[in-house]
Amino acid sequence: MSRTIIAQYDRNGTTALYRRDGETGVVELVLVPSALVGAASRGDCAAEPLVQAKIVGDDYPFGFSQGRTMRNSATVAAMRYTGQSAEERDGETIVTSTLADDRGYEYTHVLRMGDDSRAVEITTSFANHSAEPVTLEMLSSFTLGSLSPFATGLAPETLKLHRLRSTWSAEGRLVSEPVEDEQLEPSWQKFSANSVRFGSIGSFPVRGYVPFVGLEDTAHGVTWAAATTHASSWQIELYRRDFGLSVSGGIADREFGQWTRTIRPGESFAAPMAVAAVVAGGVDEASQALAGNVRHRLDLPASEASMPVVFNEFCTTWGVPTEQSVDEQIEFLDGLKRANGGKGIDYFVIDAGWFDDHAFEAASRLGSWNVSDKAFPHGLRPVVDKIHKAGMKAGIWFEFEIAGRDDAECFNKRAWLLSRDGVSITSGNRRWWDMRNPEVREYLAGKVIAFLKDNGFDYIKVDYNDTIGIGCETPAAGNGVAEPGDPTSLGDGLYEQIQASQAFFREMRREVPGLIVEICASGGHRLVQSFMEIGSMASFSDAYECDEIPVIAANMHRMILPRQSQIWAVVKHDQPLAKLYYQVASGLLGRLCFSGDTGSLRPEQVEVIAKAVAWYAKAAPVIDHGVSEWFGPKIVSYRHPRGWQGVLRRGVLGDGGTAGAGDAAGRALAVVHTFHDAPQSVEIPVGEDFARIEDVWARPGVEVSIDPAAHVLRLSGLTAFDGVAVLLG
Repeated sequence: MSRTIIAQYDRNGTTALYRRDGETGVVELVLVPSALVGAASRGDCAAEPLVQAKIVGDDYPFGFSQGRTMRNSATVAAMRYTGQSAEERDGETIVTSTLADDRGYEYTHVLRMGDDSRAVEITTSFANHSAEPVTLEMLSSFTLGSLSPFATGLAPETLKLHRLRSTWSAEGRLVSEPVEDEQLEPSWQKFSANSVRFGSIGSFPVRGYVPFVGLEDTAHGVTWAAATTHASSWQIELYRRDFGLSVSGGIADREFGQWTRTIRPGESFAAPMAVAAVVAGGVDEASQALAGNVRHRLDLPASEASMPVVFNEFCTTWGVPTEQSVDEQIEFLDGLKRANGGKGIDYFVIDAGWFDDHAFEAASRLGSWNVSDKAFPHGLRPVVDKIHKAGMKAGIWFEFEIAGRDDAECFNKRAWLLSRDGVSITSGNRRWWDMRNPEVREYLAGKVIAFLKDNGFDYIKVDYNDTIGIGCETPAAGNGVAEPGDPTSLGDGLYEQIQASQAFFREMRREVPGLIVEICASGGHRLVQSFMEIGSMASFSDAYECDEIPVIAANMHRMILPRQSQIWAVVKHDQPLAKLYYQVASGLLGRLCFSGDTGSLRPEQVEVIAKAVAWYAKAAPVIDHGVSEWFGPKIVSYRHPRGWQGVLRRGVLGDGGTAGAGDAAGRALAVVHTFHDAPQSVEIPVGEDFARIEDVWARPGVEVSIDPAAHVLRLSGLTAFDGVAVLLG
């Protein structure tokens, strides 16, 4: 199985090798760190084609495959590589490869490499040039094979699989295991197709698993990582029949996610974009390379440049805000600003409940979005004006994709609601608007976009508190709804629904210039790139006051940019002062968001909050532009964490080519938390680059020093549940 390199492209430390198999003619893509190109020589396995697809009617793959994998079917065997072109633009390379099927089907594989990202972007599309409709039941967004290209033969116990598990209020847990534990070894005869297919089904794309996979060659110190970016049902699959391991992913296929797509003659379909990276390093570095890819696609409001601190009143009123409560909170924040020399909190967010007089957990009056006359007798415009007068931008909460049971007119408007089996999809007290329906979008334009404009809001927090599940039907043509490719496919209906929702998000941003969008889905269930491109920030979790906040916040560094990870710091008047230091240090792992008992805080708590706002501003450049390392023992129980955790974020100049990171270069931020059974002292290696302490965030009694000979940061005097941060230069 000889391989010939037919093309090679290099950008930003990554090399893309396109190799042709001498026996089959299959062309594969191999990503390697540029410094290790010469060591990539594996040819003792089947070449992995650029595209994996399955067409209804074609033979299914053999090797005990059905129900386990749809890869390498007769559809793939019929593909023939037809050529490649490359376009060199300013700072990026676009490589377009084409494959054809004699039946009139064409596949296009596009690779984007840029100086602005350590990751590459991959898109795959299918075009039907035949005279008959054709139905896809699987189409990959990306596929990589011949892993590891630096090994030969079986190479036992050298490949490690990394995945991120996620559930409500415990997001982003790293799970690492040898591929042998998942039975990803070839059989003695190399007959059985061994496959692990995992993902998330529904409209919570970060539930069960994060759409991420890492594969580490521990013998050669190289890690590959890949992520899907769409926000409906997805899958990632690892596959092995011989010595080489392959990994692919995209929309959850027919077997896994009930997806099919009918392509009419002359039409095409593009699978959602995927992101991939390879590093000479471990999973922490590879995952951050993926997470950082969103940066070159961000179009942030000007106010986001300085990463302002947020105040959200949810954990103050718990879903029952009123004009009086907002007035009291504004007064508190205005006093905080005066006491802090004019530096205060810049964003004020009114959370759920402004439309309902019940606590949020019991409220389901969602859909009509009428301001509560009882809570806000003068409406919201005067409240927004007061927020603006206090020098803050005003935010408001919505869950606009939903109709609630207590809003009967919306809840029973069947023609506008998603359905399955001819029945409106209902989960608890929620049903879903069909965002593909132009009448729904017109209705929401009035209820949401016009509302934002009329009341002068600068910020919208968009929540989403349940999942659609396996998918939804597409109503028959003729009712004003654009019919997707396969109206019978629940998975395709779901994909189109989320695409339509995201289009509405973008319409909001167009109609309200400078709008700050916060993504929320019961906390962290929508933390995927397609949403992070739209939002300025996202809620990292719903772990409002939990001990595990810093553990989850640190996990986010492998998933999203810290500048987009909004972390709760809930202050209660009866908390010890050490708890406030713990919470603020958690917020230094992302975007700091205060909430809590503003009307009854002790003077020393107010003083610490004022200090925190100023301290955060100094740390913000490193939070924004840096690369993180983890220290401390493995945290096993999130609900009862033990030991300690340290995150050292080394500031970099531009991380991937972006501008505005000059204040981060040559600096670092160390954030340390202790838990149950905490040590009295810890050490973090910082290297020779950092020998000076700029500032310390710690309660009285904690001692911080640098040992210049050992190049370690030493913290002592620690007790359980301390939070400490140190700026280094």
